[in-house]
Amino acid sequence: MIAALFAAAPTWAGYLTGPQTNAVRSAEQYLRFKGFSRQGLIQQLSSDAGNGYDVADATAAVDSLAVDWNEQATRSAKQYLNIMGFSCKGLIQQLSSRAGDKFTVSEATYGAQSAGACS
Repeated sequence: MIAALFAAAPTWAGYLTGPQTNAVRSAEQYLRFKGFSRQGLIQQLSSDAGNGYDVADATAAVDSLAVDWNEQATRSAKQYLNIMGFSCKGLIQQLSSRAGDKFTVSEATYGAQSAGACS
C-alpha cells in the first residue's frame, strides 16, 4: 500500500524548492478559478502582472501537477461560450492563439468540440 502511494507521485516532486512549492500552490488556486493551458498557466505564474515567479520555477511547478489539459481546454471553451458566441473555428483559434489561451491546437480542438461549439 505505501509503495503504491510513492509510485503514484512524480519521483522528483519531493525536490521542489521553496519558490517552486509556492508556485504549485498558486497554480492550484488558478486552476480552481478557470481553465488554463500549460503555457498560459506558466505565463500567469511568471509574469510581472501575475505572480512574478521565475519562469523556471513556474515551469517546474506546473509540470509537477497532474493536469488534464484537454479538460482545461473544455473548461475554458465553456467559459468563452457562456460569454459570447463562437464558431468552431473561431473558438479553436481563440483557445490556441498566442494572444489567447495558448492551448495546443489539439487541446483547443478537443475543448471546442467537447463544449459543443462544433457540430
